Amino acid sequence: MTVFKEEKFHPIKALVGISSSKGRRCSDNAPTLCKANNIPFEPSAEQLRLSVPAACRRLVNRCNLPAEALASLAFQLGPQALELDGVLPLHQPLFRHLDDCADTEERAQRFQSYMNAHFLLDDAPAQGLSDSARVDRSRLDYLRLLRGWLFDSEGREGAVLKAWVESRFGLLATFHRRRLEGDDTPARAAFDREAAGGLYGTGALEAQVDLLYAWAQYELRRRLPGRSHLTLYRGFSGQQAMEPLARLEHGRSLVALNNLSSFSSSRERADEFGDRIVACAIPLEKVLAFTRLLPGRLQGEDEYLVIGGVVMVEQLA
Repeated sequence: MTVFKEEKFHPIKALVGISSSKGRRCSDNAPTLCKANNIPFEPSAEQLRLSVPAACRRLVNRCNLPAEALASLAFQLGPQALELDGVLPLHQPLFRHLDDCADTEERAQRFQSYMNAHFLLDDAPAQGLSDSARVDRSRLDYLRLLRGWLFDSEGREGAVLKAWVESRFGLLATFHRRRLEGDDTPARAAFDREAAGGLYGTGALEAQVDLLYAWAQYELRRRLPGRSHLTLYRGFSGQQAMEPLARLEHGRSLVALNNLSSFSSSRERADEFGDRIVACAIPLEKVLAFTRLLPGRLQGEDEYLVIGGVVMVEQLA
């Protein structure tokens, strides 16, 4: 785990074009994708520093940037590579095995085979299942977790994934069935119980999601070389409405997303999930997973699981 001091965060440096450790720049020239300098407003230094409130983030996380930085508007405009502690060094053989494969579906098959072997997903007895075992550790793995989220992001699987974001990125969930306000509230206690219950007795489920995120980032770099953002859409209504932190011109505003949210690459699909739709330039680094990551294994209409923070959105309807 890594502890960061908040005063080390420099939003201007994050914006003006520091290259990532992988050599990828902050923006791109692809006309169909958003890039940092296509976001149509000039942010002030105060707006750049805008992040989720201190009560909604942790000083300790398990990635290479503090929560304040990765949840800031500056990160949306100038994203940097996010790496979870120890994941890439541990799984180097997988990524070397993927490097020589040009076919997307073949890479997905290799990834699934590696997951099955590394986490013993096809061998319940090896995970401790027996006639006398109290818990079947094979009942919830990364695939079932994703399918559960796609079916109902406010269910048990959603609680597990939001708790994973809390642990790895230090961004606290602010909504799960209802608003989560403060540590000592019934809503927060219920969320913590549900997340803990979902994790109990699983076969290293959080470590499975660690590798899923690392692979999603690898695939995005392979499929979208040199690109930095995707334009995604979200439909919402009622108590899921995003209260603006600042209102800008032409229907644009700055909002704080929940620590994990669903977006779609299809505006028409997003329209099915609420009476209002927003468009947002999402940094690739904020994508945990997407339905086309595993062809034929996930059902959904171009859905993306997006890690939260402050972003500029444009209201479309």
